[in-house]
Amino acid sequence: MKLGINLGYWGAGMDADNLAVAQEADRLGYSVCWAAEAYGSDGPTVLSWVAAQTERIDVGSAIFQIPARTPAMTAMTAATLDSLSGGRFRLGLGVSGPQVSEGWYGVKFDKPLSRTREYVEIVRKAMARERLAYEGEHWTLPLPGGPGKPIKLTVHPQREHIPLYIAAIGPKNLEQTGEIADGALLIFPSAAHLEDTALRHIRAGRAKAGLTLDGFDVCPTLPLAVGDDVAALADVFRPYTALYVGGMGSRKQNFYNQLARRMGYEREAAEIQDKYLAGDKDGAAAAVPQQLIDSTCLLGPVERIADGMRAYADAGVTTLTLAPAGFTLEDRVAGLRAGVAALERAGLA
Repeated sequence: MKLGINLGYWGAGMDADNLAVAQEADRLGYSVCWAAEAYGSDGPTVLSWVAAQTERIDVGSAIFQIPARTPAMTAMTAATLDSLSGGRFRLGLGVSGPQVSEGWYGVKFDKPLSRTREYVEIVRKAMARERLAYEGEHWTLPLPGGPGKPIKLTVHPQREHIPLYIAAIGPKNLEQTGEIADGALLIFPSAAHLEDTALRHIRAGRAKAGLTLDGFDVCPTLPLAVGDDVAALADVFRPYTALYVGGMGSRKQNFYNQLARRMGYEREAAEIQDKYLAGDKDGAAAAVPQQLIDSTCLLGPVERIADGMRAYADAGVTTLTLAPAGFTLEDRVAGLRAGVAALERAGLA
């Protein structure tokens, strides 16, 4: 199992630290450094900055938001980043959520599955430098009745095939991801529930495409905190878990809340959401069960973290992306080093 690092969002006042974390991960042999975007920092700028100042580590988008760019623009960006980084770019895509898609980008959040499928097909055609012609429900290229004609990408990517990942949570999205992508970006993964909540759906999609899970990258992100007091470490992530389970999206369209319910936290997920949407963020955080946090994070001393890593590897994870907790650069770097030590202790390096 390989390790990755997730820098999260740029522009939160820790940009210099983020670069130092990426450089330390590069030095330690981490496989990939992911960066996110929502409605603040954009992913491509961050990734080009990191790629320019690292040597071996891959840089990946987790995620580029589908409503933010046309498929052709995403193909251009991916090809450029792959060329500039010397073949170190991984393209992660996701539909975002209804509030960001419609409120920030002005793009209707409808039919996310068919929209994603068409988007991926167009991106792949463009990156393969085929003349771009496409007729779908969401995109038609060239536009009919006008001066447009099929053209092809002028930039040559460093590699013939740039790895394409999709951020997936729901069963149907996971199945489609297995069918059309090279990897899945997962969040709030529990090793004990991974087969039921994710892998069986991905496997079904791979079977549709006549493929197995061989070569498919199962890539969850897990917060990590090192220390002896597991309960205290879990408390660090209460606001984070409450935000996603309680406040990410609307009451009807919160994919993370639905995931917590599928993991057996039906009553708790409802309570967290009720309190969060009512403005009681502290109450929502207090309502998060410690077991939910503990099962979706890596907490404790290195030995305990190693046991957790082994459980994820046994469950089918191929790249484990870490998000080390810490308010200082020293804390985050210590988390990076603990991740390597735990991987070695687990016999997975």
